[in-house]
Amino acid sequence: MRFTKGRLAIPELPEVETVRRELEPWLKDRHILGAELIDAVPHVKYANLPNCVGQRIEAVNRRGKFLLLPLDGGDELIIHLGMTGIVTAKKPEKHIRVHLELTDNDTSNHLYFQDTRRFGRFLVVKQGEYKSMPTLHAMGVEPLSDDFTDSVFKAVLQKSSTAIKTYLLSQKPVAGVGNIYADEALWQTKIHPLTPSNKVPAKKIPLLREAIVDILKKSIDAQGTTLNDYRTVNGEVGAYISELKAYGHAGEPCQRCGVILEKSVVGGRGTHSCPYCQKLPKS
Repeated sequence: MRFTKGRLAIPELPEVETVRRELEPWLKDRHILGAELIDAVPHVKYANLPNCVGQRIEAVNRRGKFLLLPLDGGDELIIHLGMTGIVTAKKPEKHIRVHLELTDNDTSNHLYFQDTRRFGRFLVVKQGEYKSMPTLHAMGVEPLSDDFTDSVFKAVLQKSSTAIKTYLLSQKPVAGVGNIYADEALWQTKIHPLTPSNKVPAKKIPLLREAIVDILKKSIDAQGTTLNDYRTVNGEVGAYISELKAYGHAGEPCQRCGVILEKSVVGGRGTHSCPYCQKLPKS
């Protein structure tokens, strides 16, 4: 497997859902006693952090790639892992950005947010007020919900002539799908990543929807994909990397047809596809 050393990828829905599932039993119903910025300064990525102090964490939810923790005082703690963000109960040796002190628990009374490259977010807003975060504010339907139907997906694809890979990454047609799983779903359904969204063949839309759901579920079962920095709350790596068919396999034979997979750039992101299986439709 020819993954480039140092390759970085933003945790996507399976990785964030894995973190959510580990955080929920640990954090739910605990009070935040203190909130401290460490080696970081208050700005949009760490806004209003002191406001969470004294409030109880009511739940640990997820929306796309964001963790949403509603608080009993009417605020909401929002966590985005960025490229290198890790939420952990064990104090990291370096790159700590946020420290929360919590009420007593058998596991740990401390939560740390470690973020080497500082692309993550850890902030407090009024519940549901996401206008300062355009991606979250305009996010599409959750792919693992009953609302993600063939008809809904078809209708949203018809609204845009943007390349399907780029449109998926925008989070507007469906939430939580990023670079890795977009490549995998498009490879599985033999759709070229530059295909205009409104030109995806009608017969392939249900197949693409099913592929997105199937791949995300299987990746969640494997605790996601670790290429470099991503770790679960317990410090484990995601095992889905061994199941990837397209992403990271440029220069290797396609597992379906044997033709060498190619790497290109679509919407500024490295994109992996098969030149034989995934043909661009004629205009």
